[in-house]
Amino acid sequence: MINIKEAVDSFTSWQEELYVHLHQHPELSMQEKETCDTIDAELTRLGYATQRIGGGVVGVLENGEGPAVLFRADIDGLPVKEATGLEYASTQTRTDADGNEVPAMHACGHDFHISCALGAARIFAENREAWAGTYIALFQPGEETAAGARSMVADGLVDKIPAPDVALGQHVLAGPMRAGQVGTHAGAILSTGASVKVTLHGKGSHGSMPHLSIDPVVLAAAVVTRLQSVVAREINPFKMAVLTVGSIHAGSKSNIIPDTATLLINIRAYDMDVREQLLDGIKRTITAECEAARAPQAPEFEIYDSYPLTNNDDATTAKVTQAFLAHFGEERVMDCGEVSASEDFSVIPDAFGIPYTYWGFGGFAEGAPTYPNHNPAFGPVLQPTLATGTEAAAVAALAWLARD
Repeated sequence: MINIKEAVDSFTSWQEELYVHLHQHPELSMQEKETCDTIDAELTRLGYATQRIGGGVVGVLENGEGPAVLFRADIDGLPVKEATGLEYASTQTRTDADGNEVPAMHACGHDFHISCALGAARIFAENREAWAGTYIALFQPGEETAAGARSMVADGLVDKIPAPDVALGQHVLAGPMRAGQVGTHAGAILSTGASVKVTLHGKGSHGSMPHLSIDPVVLAAAVVTRLQSVVAREINPFKMAVLTVGSIHAGSKSNIIPDTATLLINIRAYDMDVREQLLDGIKRTITAECEAARAPQAPEFEIYDSYPLTNNDDATTAKVTQAFLAHFGEERVMDCGEVSASEDFSVIPDAFGIPYTYWGFGGFAEGAPTYPNHNPAFGPVLQPTLATGTEAAAVAALAWLARD
């Protein structure tokens, strides 16, 4: 048997230095070259056979006959200017997909995910006598744009690595777990989500001559108000649904009525049927409002950043939960419930047709100021967060790989 806590304690300095480096050098989605280079070098040093697939890195460690376990970590940062006040805060700027120079930060904790996954990979590499089978360490790009998992699958992931029997993943969160705690949940744990870009068409005019226009600003205002009834009056109140208009853009000057207005809408649900209800309600409502406003052409809809439902397998989740209880104790393991954020993790196990489970671990101490993921001040406490995530990753995989 591996003493997981002792194993993690033995490489604390290495892991914390690695984490600080990653935190200070975030890269945006599908641009994670330096990050992949760091991961690849660490895995190679540990004896893993590595491949670059679809913008990510996969390391495979074969250790005799037995199950194959895939552990996935996402690796991209966000275009956020860090305001954590940490001495190792990121000061990086990166070029985004539109060619703009933007600040970059690991505002969703993917630096923890990488560091914990590499820590777990080290445990398996240095303790081969205690387990049997195949351990697959997969580092996925582009989670924040829902592009990375699909990119790896499209690049032949299923045919390029040994077929896993189960897939595992985790995320550092602001709550309900505190630092040092883990939280599992059977069934739907993360919502399905999508964004919709809507272009409304009007007829421009001088601001003093509104009667000669078809004003897309007024149309946009009506659309935003009307969309509130989709969730309030069309979705079963016992079903979770979120519809948020996060951006409206129209015009450039006070005395010019523009030709178009653009809305950016985001939806979340724990049920694929509800997701379709939301998308149908958006299209139907906006189309009707455009007709009522005498818009010169139909609205345009572009769906992007589309995330699947993360729906944990019951038996797999129960097995991991029991392993966590045995390792951490009851006081450090909880049911985290459903989380309204979304993930593309499940694209990978779905491509293999295998069960999976995904859990959370806490990043903020009890009583400490807490900031949500994607906030500029999101700075989980280094320890025990790093150790907890590493232990959880190893303990979960050993539920399948440990020798009897």
